[in-house]
Amino acid sequence: MAVFGIDLGTTNSAIARIDADGRPEVLIGINGEPTVPSVVLFASGYDHVVGEGARRQARLDPEHVCALVKRRMGDAEWRFVAHGQTWSAPAVSSLILKSLAADAEFGGGETVQRVVITVPAYFGDEERRATIQAGTYAGFDVAGVLSEPIAAALSYGFGRLDGSIDIGKGGARETVLAYDLGGGTFDATVIELADRRISVLAVEGDHQLGGADWDERIALHLSQQFCAANPEAEDPLDDSAGSQMLVLAAEQAKRELSDRERTEVVIAHDGARAVVPLTRAEMEAMTASLLRRTLDLTKACIGEAGKRGVHRVDRLLLVGGSSRMPMVAEGLQKELGIAGELRDPDLSVACGAALYGEKLEMERLIVADLVTRGRLRDGSALSEANPGDLEQSLARVAASFGQPVALVRRMLEIQVDTVVSRGFGVLALDPYNGLAASWLVHRNQTLPIRVRRSYGTVRADQDQIELTIVEQQGQAASTRPEDTKVLVEGRIRDIPPGYPAGSEVQVTFEMGFDGILHVTAYHVEAHMPLALSVQTGATLSQADVARELDQLQRTRRRPV
Repeated sequence: MAVFGIDLGTTNSAIARIDADGRPEVLIGINGEPTVPSVVLFASGYDHVVGEGARRQARLDPEHVCALVKRRMGDAEWRFVAHGQTWSAPAVSSLILKSLAADAEFGGGETVQRVVITVPAYFGDEERRATIQAGTYAGFDVAGVLSEPIAAALSYGFGRLDGSIDIGKGGARETVLAYDLGGGTFDATVIELADRRISVLAVEGDHQLGGADWDERIALHLSQQFCAANPEAEDPLDDSAGSQMLVLAAEQAKRELSDRERTEVVIAHDGARAVVPLTRAEMEAMTASLLRRTLDLTKACIGEAGKRGVHRVDRLLLVGGSSRMPMVAEGLQKELGIAGELRDPDLSVACGAALYGEKLEMERLIVADLVTRGRLRDGSALSEANPGDLEQSLARVAASFGQPVALVRRMLEIQVDTVVSRGFGVLALDPYNGLAASWLVHRNQTLPIRVRRSYGTVRADQDQIELTIVEQQGQAASTRPEDTKVLVEGRIRDIPPGYPAGSEVQVTFEMGFDGILHVTAYHVEAHMPLALSVQTGATLSQADVARELDQLQRTRRRPV
């Protein structure tokens, strides 16, 4: 079964698979394009349009068009309201995912069932869970979530290259900086490649910063120029349709200025018209602070990697469609002295996800083959298999994929190590400072993580223990509760009397390569456990899940 790779982007999305020759290919949609705008028009309570048709309609029916939903992933309170119905970010995102699946089936004839979905490296636990929820809503088996910079690294030649896999081949080491400026999110990631291993050393980012912010700055400038030329006309930004029109015009101007030094934007609104000239230099001046923010985050990321002993960057990958702007490469060259590589920035992440998906599928089939034949205990790692048995299984799986055994072996040998993008901890009573955050997991700590820490009860005969799991907000881990984000709360209840103050409570945090956190607490003397499942805006309440699944089953995609 093929595992498709999906880049669920803020402004554009793409889906890829591995072709018969073992290479990743992005599937062309019904509209003949490799990417689909991540925009949904709710035409009625039961009809929706996804993609370019929805984006075009944004000017005419802005109240029912949802865009930039990725920025809302993990926000428990956010809802998009259309035709009397409410939609969470995972539900809206699922419509985009289902549209991509329909395009894939149109282009490749294969039903999309298992997928790897990419996320920004700086996404926290809630955002990652929201992404999985979106895939579940779409009817997929989500094989994994993969950080976008790792996907880009696989795609940029560290996956399959001319029939081979070349990751730190021959013991060579290479340090790669992935600068990922998408439509609505930004990530900087330092990755080390050595001995067929991809190791993320440090991440920084801002999931509220991207090409859409450039569009807003340009739109504001266009509005000012229009109003100056037509003082009696309404400001387009004061009207929702006019605002959408300006943003679309700004986006087009930004793209044109990536290829030439000057363009003209025609604005027609409220019976008035203006032709606004715009130069690349003007655009770069009005958006310089946005670029500066990305450069500062990039330098901070390099600084974090330096703390882990890596002080040199050998290669700079430019990822994300907005990294096409010449000011990006020029700014990085001036700041870091490195020339960036820009190759298929819109498609590389989806291709990398497809490569990772195939690796996961190969591993799954080999494990299943060995377990079925009694050569591996169920639940054991491949490393525990007998080398001879593993070789025979490799040959069988390679035959099923129609690929050389050496290729499958090399794919299995690729290891992906990553780090956690945020710190995680519990709120605990400090005898000197009162309630404070106690951090068990620290930002840029290598995954997988399993850490245990002991705390004590506050008083004798304490009949319940309250556990509050928090996530770090911002770049620095503060102990102040108000500087943290509460993920989940739980209680060990009905503890019998007889235990003194200070009785041991063990708290264990576990996080795998997917970056999703699992927490257990244990009252040692009373032998009472507590396992917490993070209930966030990603998972919603059971009632919300049932309602949205019902909505999704009843709504249909309108042809465009």
